[in-house]
Amino acid sequence: MHSSSPGTGLSQGAPTVGGDNESLAPKAVIEWLTGKANGYVSPDGDEKVTAFWSTGKVGMTGTSYNGTLPVAAATTGVKGLEAIIPVAPNTSYYHYYRSYGLVRNPGGYPGEDIDVLYDFIHSGDESKRARNNAVVRDKEMANGMDRITGDYNDFWAGRDYLNDIGPMKAALLMSHGFNDWNVMPEHSYRIYEAAKAKGLPVQIYYHQNGHGGPPPMKLMNRWFTRYLHGVQNGVENDPRAWIVRENDKPDEPTSYPDYPNPGASDVTFYLSAGAPGAGKLRPEPSAKQGTEKLIDNFSFSGSTLAEAEFTDHRLIYLTPALAEPLHISGKPRIKIKLASSKPAANLSVWLVSLPWNRGRNTKITDNIITRGWADPQNHRSLRESAPLVPGRFYEMSFELQPDDQLIRAGQQIGLMIFSSDREFTLHPDPGTVLTVDLDGTSLTLPVVGGRDAFKTVAD
Repeated sequence: MHSSSPGTGLSQGAPTVGGDNESLAPKAVIEWLTGKANGYVSPDGDEKVTAFWSTGKVGMTGTSYNGTLPVAAATTGVKGLEAIIPVAPNTSYYHYYRSYGLVRNPGGYPGEDIDVLYDFIHSGDESKRARNNAVVRDKEMANGMDRITGDYNDFWAGRDYLNDIGPMKAALLMSHGFNDWNVMPEHSYRIYEAAKAKGLPVQIYYHQNGHGGPPPMKLMNRWFTRYLHGVQNGVENDPRAWIVRENDKPDEPTSYPDYPNPGASDVTFYLSAGAPGAGKLRPEPSAKQGTEKLIDNFSFSGSTLAEAEFTDHRLIYLTPALAEPLHISGKPRIKIKLASSKPAANLSVWLVSLPWNRGRNTKITDNIITRGWADPQNHRSLRESAPLVPGRFYEMSFELQPDDQLIRAGQQIGLMIFSSDREFTLHPDPGTVLTVDLDGTSLTLPVVGGRDAFKTVAD
């Protein structure tokens, strides 16, 4: 069946983009389906209607915003919601519009923030639009979203479903694309991990493409058959993780015991100087590498910077060419020590596979491994930022987006550090200088087989 979220379609109320009403609305529908709540023929009448055809066991699925709503409903712990299959859900609007304190837009939507999404989804009764705008968009959102500092605050905490997951009881089959740069793959991973920690039945399906993409019908059928119809098909004993390998079809995933791959362990890589060309990325530190500088200029795209042999607008560090494929599974992390010439600066990090492939048969997995962004002003806390003292060095650490990828033989893994990312960050005037202390900076990669596997394929 279909129901409309508040302020959309034929539903009353106002959209809040992750507010409590968007969780309580599907809860009410489910309670009607289970016979607990009354339903009526018309909004203002008293003629009741019953879901006589309902078994009282409910499942939910959908993609993007419609994948968020099953998560929202599940966090209420409503009785009768037995299983959900969210596809590319947005599980935190802070993580959608911010990254470690940095004001960041989803890919393809430069400058967008939560008030823009509110306008986009507000498709309900136009007579209620003015009041809804005044109360939600122009007051609550305008006062809470804070595009100045990008800090995490109570407004954003109230739109983070991870904070509400305590009552959740539904069996979770999660789906996402590793190259979804709209709703990024961390959104699914964070809820999957929390549901697993609660002891709920969980599986996760990841493919190598972009936004959207449900699990194969076979996986969905087995999930709903078990948890809606009560057929003991053994799905709870199936592998937890299903990953579509780089050259495989979306309906032919490879099974793994879990995600991240249990065989992965952290390997820390250190930087050797090379600017304005390429430095080295090695698992052994090279002492006294000093500092290297880059000059911010959003005019250059990330792909242009990654391909450049020499440029002052990024720093890049490369592993040796791989003799065999290398399997990365999990969330890379960067620890960085840097100084800015100005009180504020963007910080962008890409993990790339070089040489860059621009051929006719280029696949989405050929060039970008994963990415991450952060605000150095939030080096101490997501909730509290402070202007940088120009020239002073600060240390911070943050995770890149989760990934599971086989890096092809012949490629080099590149850590690229730059400032403004034209596709995702604000566009300040060019000229800010970032100075990176190489001896205080490192990259940690989750490598299947660990350090020994890397040394085998890269020595």
